Amino acid sequence: MNFFRGDVLPQWNTWALGAASAVSIVALAGCGPSGVRPTAAVSPTLPIESTPLTAPGVTGDNFGGGGKRIALIVPLTQQDGPSAVGQSMRNAAELAVAEAGGGAVTVIVKDDQSSPEGARAAAQAAISEGADVIIGPLYAGGVREAGRVARAAGKPMIAFSTDASTAGPGVYLLSFLVEGYVDRVLEFAASRGKRSVAALAPETDYGNIAIAQFQQSAAARGMRVQAIERYGRGNVTAAAQKIGAVAGQIDALFIPEQADQTVSVAQALTAAGVDPTRVQILGTGLWNDTRVLRVPMLQGAWFAAPDNSGFNAYAAKYRSKFNSDPTRISTLAYDAMSLAAALTNLQGGVTEQALTNASGFNGADGLFRFRGDGQNERGLSVLQIRSGTTTIVSPAPRSFGSGA
Repeated sequence: MNFFRGDVLPQWNTWALGAASAVSIVALAGCGPSGVRPTAAVSPTLPIESTPLTAPGVTGDNFGGGGKRIALIVPLTQQDGPSAVGQSMRNAAELAVAEAGGGAVTVIVKDDQSSPEGARAAAQAAISEGADVIIGPLYAGGVREAGRVARAAGKPMIAFSTDASTAGPGVYLLSFLVEGYVDRVLEFAASRGKRSVAALAPETDYGNIAIAQFQQSAAARGMRVQAIERYGRGNVTAAAQKIGAVAGQIDALFIPEQADQTVSVAQALTAAGVDPTRVQILGTGLWNDTRVLRVPMLQGAWFAAPDNSGFNAYAAKYRSKFNSDPTRISTLAYDAMSLAAALTNLQGGVTEQALTNASGFNGADGLFRFRGDGQNERGLSVLQIRSGTTTIVSPAPRSFGSGA
């Protein structure tokens, strides 16, 4: 599969530059035939077997040997020691550079110590060392602080926070945003004739964002929102009973809950008389978790997520190189570094015009593109939970629609 969309060059690792830049830089899975097909769930990843980091701070190692310098800011350490997440993201970036050839870029690795202050210091150090673009940080506070530094220096940043408010011109988020999950599953539900919906959501930041998008997406598709019920942690019973009272008036129920809370929510809904064979249950990409897939009431539920086949192909390459399993979100660093290296090889650097190409790009997690406001759009599959696993009921799009 080609990383760049548009005029696609079929050759492997062919570098070219034209009116529509196109390059085949990685062989990604997820290019199988359309239609319903089974796919494995993403299980919790195993700890990364890596050498502990003994020197916390903004310093880090470098890799690659080119003239263009790319900063990678990741949480290599945290309060209680080394961070497996940060190390896995660092390894993913190294894998991407190795696959791209590594001749055009040098990657400057910086540890943000899992803190906003550390991210700011890391960004300042990276800029002083000549970074042309910044990849990372991961956490929202760090993205805000590093973003200020990057904007002041006129350097683009590709970050990984799921908080859309951290995005903006020059600061692009490659994360999986809640809004994308919600809109995709509502779009599919509407296409399957669901017209009267309700939502049961936790009183959390995630729940707030999900419900705001739920209302917007439902309105855009002419769906009637019959009820929205909220609950505090451990207090879902009363809210579930209110959903039960309107269950006969709805054909879909949206539940933007974390994986570890789905059992208690499902039990409360069952006790309230909600029948999942009559009311279609809808979730988000957080449900791509074995804990959710085992819940009896959620068999048949739909949720949006990336096609796992791309991650599985990436994970195999990662294991071959590092002899350990990658964390699930390490694909974000892999895709960001692959894109930055490709643009550097193709065009001599990373520019806003290139990043916001309307055709988008293909990565390990499928199709994506950046918007001018820094947020992203992704091509997501819709999965259905069946017998403790998932089946694709609506494949991820292969391209963005014209004019979208």
